Amino acid sequence: MKKKFRKVAIGVDVGGSGIKGAPVDLKTGQFMDKRVRIPTPENAEPAEIAAIIGEIVAKFNLPGEVPVGLSFPAPIVRGQIPFIANLSKKWAGTFPARLIAENIQRPVAVMNDADAAGYAEVHFGAARGNKGTVIMLTLGTGIGSALVSQGTLVPNTEFGHLLLPNGMEAEHFASSAVYEREGLSFEEWGARLNTVFGHYEMLFSPDLFIVGGGISKKHAEFLHHITTNAPIVPADLLNTAGIVGAALFAKQELGED
Repeated sequence: MKKKFRKVAIGVDVGGSGIKGAPVDLKTGQFMDKRVRIPTPENAEPAEIAAIIGEIVAKFNLPGEVPVGLSFPAPIVRGQIPFIANLSKKWAGTFPARLIAENIQRPVAVMNDADAAGYAEVHFGAARGNKGTVIMLTLGTGIGSALVSQGTLVPNTEFGHLLLPNGMEAEHFASSAVYEREGLSFEEWGARLNTVFGHYEMLFSPDLFIVGGGISKKHAEFLHHITTNAPIVPADLLNTAGIVGAALFAKQELGED
């Protein structure tokens, strides 16, 4: 690979409503070109997603050796998707990196979307330089989670499904969707989040919590209602995190310098 591209990877964030991609400078975590977004087809099957990813990647006209990292809305267990909620059920049982690589003729690595966001925040965002244990929670329809310890990702955590002492799943009790659906005030929602974060702290004793998801833009309205020993900060990278994290993961996973 030419020297000028050795610290470059393409990140693609596959979501239920849109597929977004950009080349990333892995020295800075910044996009090197304008992000491209294509709507996700309803009940999108593997061949459709592969074709869209190929279309996005082709727009950047980068050498074929430049790897692609995918942020995907599913667990990735030893390279395989065991189950999926927001795309076609035909993804279950597939090896997405292999499937996409065959389609676009580039090296590909795949990671869970919440993991990608947390990984980006640790290396380029709110947790940069933190050598301890970091938990990132994305508050949305559910509660996504990423756990990074001493810079190493522990993949496929599903903290949103942990049962709280009150017997409820965390995301059924305090996701931002619950906040909106039940018409909670920020103070009421903050009290619920305090229960969730307190339980996570008891279980994992992190050095830092990061709060992501679209609602994190309003962090000043609710974070002060959460009391934990570990600091709690809003995410820095917002809607770029999935692309950046996936690109960094691809470069590292595929053994590139």
